[in-house]
Amino acid sequence: MRLLAAWIVAATLLTPAALLAHESSLGVLELREVRQGAYVGRWTMEPTIGAARVDLRAPPHCFLRMPQLECGAKGLIGAMTIGNLGSSMSAALIKIIPLQGEARSYTITSANPTVSILGSEAPTLESWIALGATYLNYGVDHILLGADHLLFVFGLIWIVGVGRRLVSTITAFTIGHSISLAAAAFGVIGVPERPLNACIALSIVFVGVEIVKQRRGEAGLTARYPWAVAGGFGLVHGIGFASALAGLGIEKRLLPAALGFFNIGVEIGQLAFVLVTLALIWAHRRLGAVLPGSRDLLPGYAIGSIAAFWFIGRLLRVLAID
Repeated sequence: MRLLAAWIVAATLLTPAALLAHESSLGVLELREVRQGAYVGRWTMEPTIGAARVDLRAPPHCFLRMPQLECGAKGLIGAMTIGNLGSSMSAALIKIIPLQGEARSYTITSANPTVSILGSEAPTLESWIALGATYLNYGVDHILLGADHLLFVFGLIWIVGVGRRLVSTITAFTIGHSISLAAAAFGVIGVPERPLNACIALSIVFVGVEIVKQRRGEAGLTARYPWAVAGGFGLVHGIGFASALAGLGIEKRLLPAALGFFNIGVEIGQLAFVLVTLALIWAHRRLGAVLPGSRDLLPGYAIGSIAAFWFIGRLLRVLAID
């Protein structure tokens, strides 16, 4: 377990985006129709790589030279893609505002860099499949790139160990963040993003302290009631997941499906992380590696220190001290 903790800590420290967590490299492109088949585009959320260098490709019958997009009488229908999605820009939202009818939104991710732009008609089976693939992959990407969520889950695994207690703990965390994710996505609750991220970091500090208590022979709250702690903090983390969807401007008719696929993607990513962690624990036990004496406290201090660093940085951002 000590070698595993060192690996997790090193990976976390080498992740530059960890401090910002959910302030992801998302670009939002608004395409507003000004006359039949003619659009004017602008980045309402400019991607990290800079809007001028985004490799945006329109359908073949369209002529694109930002900010102008000309598609003629056929209109903006067909495949649209961004060729240079990656670590600098993980996703982009294309929001189309027609002269008549509702605005439509399409999300491009590195896993699905091409979307099919549809007309204003009702979604087809093909469009539902595309929607599912897009948000499923986005959910997986979001959890696996969320160093703070993974560190929290790792702390829970460290405290409760393997077996039934781990199953109930992870289940409680899943239920907690699923409830708050849905509530936040539908606007039932709302928390500003920066204070929320500071609270998420503080939850990891709490888990780090609990690990140290346990290694000193004290039964902390997490060790006694892991499901309650996991479920409670899961509510906080779920609102953090919802922040990933907040800026996408998803159509109301598509929101339930997008939310469902996104949450499934989050669960798949989380389950994959838990299984990999358990596999590393098994391998560590087979090797029989042991650290001497007081170094047994090192993982708890490391997790708590990293989370405290995140908390201070995020708190400064809340106070606008950049």
